[in-house]
Parts: sequence; structure tokens; C-alpha cells
Amino acid sequence: MGVMEFLTPLNVAAAVIALVPYLGVAFAGSAIGARVRALPAWAKIAVPILLSIPYALVALGAGQFNWGWFALYAALPAAIATLLRHATPAVQGAEEDARTDARERGAGMGNWREFVVLAILGLAVDLRWFESAWPAHLAIFNKVLLLDAAIYGFVLLRDLDGTGFDLRLRWRDVTTGLRETAFYTPIALAVGLGLGFLHRHDAWPGMMPIAGAWVFTFFFIAVPEELFFRGWLQNLMERRLGRAPALFLTAALFGLAHFNKRTTFFNWRYVLMAAIAGVFYGRAWRRDRRVGASAVTHATVDAIWSLWLK
Repeated sequence: MGVMEFLTPLNVAAAVIALVPYLGVAFAGSAIGARVRALPAWAKIAVPILLSIPYALVALGAGQFNWGWFALYAALPAAIATLLRHATPAVQGAEEDARTDARERGAGMGNWREFVVLAILGLAVDLRWFESAWPAHLAIFNKVLLLDAAIYGFVLLRDLDGTGFDLRLRWRDVTTGLRETAFYTPIALAVGLGLGFLHRHDAWPGMMPIAGAWVFTFFFIAVPEELFFRGWLQNLMERRLGRAPALFLTAALFGLAHFNKRTTFFNWRYVLMAAIAGVFYGRAWRRDRRVGASAVTHATVDAIWSLWLK
């Protein structure tokens, strides 16, 4: 099927609804977060239920709507919002305690609820628990909607300090990201070519394919994964374990998340390469605690690999 066959009015509407929370918070998170945290308690839990709408639109358009899946895409974001709202110290007063509450939200060692949410979301994406809900080739909606639910909970409700989810890139984000790419590349070439994981291609794909591959990878692969692994997981791990242990443990988990890529079994070469890459992605993030910096590294590495070494 061609791309145009998927660009139906319902699918386009679903894509807009799914992308608005992601891109809106990425570029205007502070303003949106302040409005969300000013909502009454019931509304804070009810708002993410709207994430079920893209599923309904896509499924109805494909003639495969299922009430069970609809309920899941309504209930799961609400459950995540409930858990992460209760991971935040409660506000006892109104304006007087608001500043104290804002400080407390980002403090502490990480709440068990946060790790439960991360574990559920990570397994759901990695093991593709919900992808059968979607028509063929449209399962990317699942990843974006789960990302939206997590962004709502961690960034807007929890207001987790040090996440760095701001895609208004600074020059330092770019230089940091490219620096870590330069550090990782010779290691990746030596290990990847030695293991037979990488295979060199000499063809020049042209500037437009290169730019297109980088932009797509940045927004739909690098940023979601960097937000999850670095902005949230490594961030929370640092509070409990310290900088170096958190860096290497998160990198190892990032590697293990790739165990089923390009194989039906355990792809240990992919795991090893991804784990090594995760160290450099983590270094890029923690320099200024900016997801944009590690996403630059991630997108550049993935673009080089997909265009010349895959």
C-alpha cells in the first residue's frame, strides 16, 4: 500500500491530536504545565482520557474498532496520571504552598510509582503489547500515545526536575550532541565491523534523504527514547545511585531494550552496540540535562547507520 492510502481525513486528524501534546510540551512545556497543574483534581485525571480519541478515529476508519482497546487507551493514561500525581508531595495550602510544592516535585530519590510507570511503558513498547490494536503500518500511533501519556504524567503533573524536555535547541545542545557522536563513532566502527553487525555502503544517498532521515529519526525515534531513558530513567537513577552507576545501568537497560530488533531471538550484537551507544547518549544528556543534546547524538548515529552502515 502506498503512503497516500493512509492519509485519510480520520488518520490525519488522529495524527494531529496525537502530536499536539508531544510537540506542544516540547516547545511550550512551562506554560502548558502551569495550566494543567491549576486544574481541579478530577480534571487532571480526566484530561489524558482524550488520548483514546486517536485510536477511535484510526480504528473506525479501518473498520476494526474494538471497545476493549478503546477502554485501554482511555484508562491507561488516566491511571498513569493518577500514579504520578500521587508521586508528588501533596499541597496543603494554596498560593503560599505553591512555591514549596514546585520545589518538592523535582526533589527526592524517586517514588516507586515512577518506576512502575516506566516499567509498564517500557515493556509495552518493547514487547509490542498493544500494536495489534492498530491497522498494519500504523502502530506508530501506539508509541506516540504512550509517549503522550508519560509526558502528561512526568512533565505536566509530576514536573520532574532535570528532565530537560525542551526542543528549542541551543547551539550547545548541537555541539554537545555532535561531540558525543564523534567520540562514539570510532568505537562503533571498530566493534560493529569486527562483529559483522555493521556493513559499509559507499553510495551517497543525496542531501534530501540524509536530511529527511535525520529529522524523522530525531522526532520519532531519538527524542521519545532519550526522554524515556535519559530524561526520566537516568534522571531518577542518579538520585538513588549517583551519576556514574546511573549512566552505565541506564545504558545497559537501553541495550537490552533492543534485544528483539532484527531477529526473533536475542540479538546480542544489537544489545551490545546499543548499550555502548547509550553511554554516549547519557553523557550528552547529563552535561546540561537536556534531552535535545542526547537526541542530536542519537539521531546522528542512527542516520549514519541507516544510510551507510546497515
